[in-house]
Amino acid sequence: MPRLYDSTSPAGVDHHAFGDDDHFHDECGVFGIFGHPEAAALTALGLHALQHRGQEAAGIVSYDGAQFFNERHIGLVGDNFAKPAVIGRLHGNRAIGHTRYSTTGAPVLRNVQPLFAEFAGGGFAVAHNGNITNARTLTRSLRERGAIFQSTSDTETLLHLVATSERNALVERFIDALRQLEGAYAIVGMSEKKLIGARDPLGVRPLVLGDLDGAYVLTSETCALDIIGARFVRDIEPGEVVLITEDGIESLRPFGTSPSRFCIFEYVYFARPDSIVSNKNVYDVRKRIGAELSRESPANADIVVPVPDSGTPAAIGFAEAAGLPFELGIIRNHYVGRTFIQPTDAIRHMGVKLKHNANRAMLEGKRIVLVDDSIVRGTTSLKIVEMVREAGATEVHMRIASPPTTDSCFYGVDTPEKSKLIAARMSVEELAKYIKVDSLAFLSIDGLYRAAGEPRREMERPQFCDACFTGDYPTRLTDRQENGSDSQLSLLAEVV
Repeated sequence: MPRLYDSTSPAGVDHHAFGDDDHFHDECGVFGIFGHPEAAALTALGLHALQHRGQEAAGIVSYDGAQFFNERHIGLVGDNFAKPAVIGRLHGNRAIGHTRYSTTGAPVLRNVQPLFAEFAGGGFAVAHNGNITNARTLTRSLRERGAIFQSTSDTETLLHLVATSERNALVERFIDALRQLEGAYAIVGMSEKKLIGARDPLGVRPLVLGDLDGAYVLTSETCALDIIGARFVRDIEPGEVVLITEDGIESLRPFGTSPSRFCIFEYVYFARPDSIVSNKNVYDVRKRIGAELSRESPANADIVVPVPDSGTPAAIGFAEAAGLPFELGIIRNHYVGRTFIQPTDAIRHMGVKLKHNANRAMLEGKRIVLVDDSIVRGTTSLKIVEMVREAGATEVHMRIASPPTTDSCFYGVDTPEKSKLIAARMSVEELAKYIKVDSLAFLSIDGLYRAAGEPRREMERPQFCDACFTGDYPTRLTDRQENGSDSQLSLLAEVV
């Protein structure tokens, strides 16, 4: 039976040292390739392109026809997988990889994916983007039946469900496991003979299929195809399971068909601007978002300034629609990581200035429109506004390229509890006073739908998952209902 060669790095420092990052974060990105002699190196490149989806840990599992090889490391992809010795240990013509952003505390190595298990029928590795909203309930049941968990990741729940399934073939056991899951997932798995991809029945999280000279690729975004020169083939459909072998690709649809509820926040923030998501260029959608925002909430101002980098495309769209100059009034330092230093209280308060600095020459004496993608806790917005006022801005009008974020996400996004979401506690007027702006406006939910190519949000059949703005959750939230908690429902918190 194939065995796993595992080379890993120890857990690092607390990557949440700076508590000032006031954006949502997608938990992870996935990548898989089948049938290429440089599978591991290409997977590392793909993960590098997906680094925005998770900056805390990364892993790759490869297979050479006889043995699985595993490299899991805390930190950035480039810091760990650019070393020839590391890639040299990952043999084989197929591999899967994962880049991770954890929801609570410091990342620990046992939670770094891909996870690997030896079943009766052979080895199986899996990487997962999303969140299983009944994972705690399933885990409790599995533990009562004697399962021993090695991690606190909901992805391991899937492995145990596959292991305990009474079906025969691995694919049948995998599908049997998926039937028990609630929530959102985009999964890449690898057995001794197959690369497997799966997307939840509502297609909340993204997964695409590519081709590189006959080698099939599965990944979260098309930007990961671009970096390796692969051709985009199509999106994996909601509820679809694809099987890739030496004989080609097979598509299964074990869950039937359901209307898609794709995460609309992928267009607002998560996806890279150069990616194509559901046949739409993300950069174009973000510019349209800015244009809609300008039409809905114009401002008497001299210039439009983005909060970089996430607010830049929407600010360009706003400026074009408003007929105002677009200026880089805030400059971002791209070379400050989240663990730049272990901060004292005094340094911690400088967190925003470590990442952003006001461009006084553009701001002094000007009435400015600040455009950002969202407001979560409000801490960064307050500091940004103070910074541009100190640089001489005479008026500051904040425009947000999404509706107010009033509800937690339970589908694979790092989200504070509802009580910590400032828009859930304050009206727009109260929030404007809190962050000290002359005016504040958010994009409407209908405006967001228009920018994403839908005429309006139909209350009976919305086209996207927009629960963080509306509280309309498209699936059951079993763990939340049983535990009575609004906190992020993942198993990434340590369990005693």
